[in-house]
Amino acid sequence: MNEQIAAIWARQRPQTRERVKLLQRIADSVSDTRSIDADSRAAALDTAHKLAGSLGMYGYMDATNHARAIEQVLDVTGLPQPERLQEHVDALAASLAGALEE
Repeated sequence: MNEQIAAIWARQRPQTRERVKLLQRIADSVSDTRSIDADSRAAALDTAHKLAGSLGMYGYMDATNHARAIEQVLDVTGLPQPERLQEHVDALAASLAGALEE
C-alpha cells in the first residue's frame, strides 16, 4: 500500500508544485498591490481547497492545515489579510519543500 501511495505522490508532485507556485504568486501580488481580483481569488481558493483535500492522504498534515488556513484567509468579503495569507503560503511551501523535490 505505501508503495502505491508513493507512486501516486510521484505522479502528483509536479501538479502540487505548480499549485504551490500559484498560491505564492497570488500571495505576493496581494502583498504588493493590496488587492485581489475575483479570478485570482477563485483560483487561489480552488487551489488551496484541492491541496487541503489531498495532502493529508500523502501524510502531509501540516501542509493540509496551512492549505485550510489559506482557504479561510481568502474566504472573506473584501481584501484578505495580506500578511496572514503570505504567512500561510510560506509555511505551506516550507512544509512541502523536501517533498516537492524530485
